[in-house]
Amino acid sequence: MYKALHNDITIKKSSIDGLEVFALKGIPKDTVLGISHIKDKDNTGRYHKGYIRTPLGGFINHSTQPNCIKVQVRSNLFPKHWPIIKEDNESPLMAIRTMRNIKEGEELTVSYTLYKID
Repeated sequence: MYKALHNDITIKKSSIDGLEVFALKGIPKDTVLGISHIKDKDNTGRYHKGYIRTPLGGFINHSTQPNCIKVQVRSNLFPKHWPIIKEDNESPLMAIRTMRNIKEGEELTVSYTLYKID
């Protein structure tokens, strides 16, 4: 069953910009928080750089000193019943993974790699 957000995170007002993703409790290093971007398999050109953002991908802010990283998801990380997973070398999914232990109440950030930062 798809959940928009991991059980240990929430969205609320940010001191960086707008709304942001925050830890509800401590989160260990290397925790995968969920899918952030899905490649548009039809390549319609409707989405920036061909990726659809999930709520997680849409609300996580940029930082030059991030505590999370975007990772490409390999099909063996998820159950076989997920229809979007393909058994090829390039996954259509990107996820957010913590790079270090996260404290309760801490804002989660990534270094943007798909979008230009002004």
